[in-house]
Amino acid sequence: MQIIKHIPNTITCLNLLCGVGGVILSLEGHVETAFLLMLAAAGFDFCDGLAARLLGAYSDIGKELDSLADMVSFGVLPSVLLYKTMSEFTDAPLAVRLIPAILAAFSGLRLAKFNIDERQHESFIGLATPAAAMICGSLAYASLHEPWLEAVVSNVWVVPALAIVLSLLLVSEIPMFAMKMGTGKKVDTKTKVSRIAFLLAFIVSAAVVLSTGACWTLIVLTTFLAYIIINVAASLCK
Repeated sequence: MQIIKHIPNTITCLNLLCGVGGVILSLEGHVETAFLLMLAAAGFDFCDGLAARLLGAYSDIGKELDSLADMVSFGVLPSVLLYKTMSEFTDAPLAVRLIPAILAAFSGLRLAKFNIDERQHESFIGLATPAAAMICGSLAYASLHEPWLEAVVSNVWVVPALAIVLSLLLVSEIPMFAMKMGTGKKVDTKTKVSRIAFLLAFIVSAAVVLSTGACWTLIVLTTFLAYIIINVAASLCK
């Protein structure tokens, strides 16, 4: 059926709509709902590729559409969320609050690089845009619920520094393992160890956050920060 080939692109469009909705809601002050839409976008981003593989519905337009959707959901939206966080908790001048916008620009560079880099079929070179976005979104959400984190982001230079570091990681040459399993290629020992460490970091983070009653998005924040640390450490241990 002809309709089948349109299913992956339809799912990708849902990713895009979540990103646009998240940007609008963030600008309206609904940061928490905006982050939930980011999570939904990540779910659709995973499912469109899965659907394309299961249905054999790959297409050039689907590849381009996927990057455009990711640019909004994991490039523009996290930048806006960081901007709103600075506007909420600091009295920084507009020029400083706009620094997180560089994350959108570097996300665009990252996505363009990914599309033409033949080395990134089984793993990543540089931080993937969804991972950077999850750090930004979970930080924005948690800062509204955790006084200690509010105090951290109230420092005028914390959020801009985060945006700059994440931007550099996006276009870096640091190898980073992919979350997706089952690609059919044998996984090397270092990648196996890194994935196990990442899983343990998630379990420990979830246990601590849930047992202390802290904001649930801290699980997302600490897990993806651990993802970066694990990959950087692995790249240094050659």
